[in-house]
Amino acid sequence: MTQETEGILDRRRLRRKLGVWRMLAIIAGIFFVGAIAYMTGGGAAERLVRQPQIARISVEGMITEDRATVELLQRLAKADNVRGVIVYVNSPGGTTTGGEALYTGLRDLAAKKPVVAQLGTIAASAAYITGLGTDYIVARGNSITGSVGVIMQWPEVTGLLDKIGVKMKTVKSGTLKAEPSPFKELDAENRAILEQMIDESMRWFVGLVRERRKVDTQTIPGLEEGRVYSGREALQYKLVDEIGGEDAAIKYLVEKRDVPAGLQVRDWKPKNEFDWPFSNALAGYMLGTLAGLFGSLGQTVSPLPVSGLGGMMSVWQPSQTE
Repeated sequence: MTQETEGILDRRRLRRKLGVWRMLAIIAGIFFVGAIAYMTGGGAAERLVRQPQIARISVEGMITEDRATVELLQRLAKADNVRGVIVYVNSPGGTTTGGEALYTGLRDLAAKKPVVAQLGTIAASAAYITGLGTDYIVARGNSITGSVGVIMQWPEVTGLLDKIGVKMKTVKSGTLKAEPSPFKELDAENRAILEQMIDESMRWFVGLVRERRKVDTQTIPGLEEGRVYSGREALQYKLVDEIGGEDAAIKYLVEKRDVPAGLQVRDWKPKNEFDWPFSNALAGYMLGTLAGLFGSLGQTVSPLPVSGLGGMMSVWQPSQTE
């Protein structure tokens, strides 16, 4: 190998090393800027997100009792730059307690600033409870909503266990403990207790509809039996206030609740344990920069597993009988 060739290879190795150090320096610089922004209140990026605005939050997928979402509602209530809140709802429902937590959080938020719901493709059961927590409900004409009701389900595998010759033995402190169980048929006493609990929760749900919508639920066809309605039907029965989309929600805030016209609508999202310790705007910039350096960063990050649903449910299940 000639001396000239060795020199070329040495220069290439040096360039690769310098490239690595440059990349590390860029990353360190980004984190340094982020730390300064955190300590000084966010700088220009923070001032941008602190401008007067309408906040938009999304309630999508299965609803559970989510502490991060409740904390988000509390942050919105304290945000002086947020003049109004749009709650976009697109969910078949979820746990009854999840709907209750959202309802309570939204009513607390509505005591501080105007809140309007915009229903998407489906907003049924616990998702409709979410809508009830706002001051005004806008739905698409073909949105699916309603499904007022509570359900509890569990599998019973006694027949399967009999076929494979397995018996489950249980020792418990009382006859009502650990019921219902998938390993035995539900007896009349325990069924009556579960039905009593379901009925009590149903009275609470129906009471919310009566209080918030100012309607006699007994006069609305199928409501107390868990029926779903299109947006147009829901408007007819006063279960929603208007047919439309986000434009209608903004118009309500401006014309009925004195929110200044022309404000930008900005998305607010719940925090999680992986949030960067400085402003969301700067964190977004950092992620974008890192994605450009390493390529397809978002494809390598998998979502956190969703915990299983349990307890009483307020969910629309079109493939099953409610």
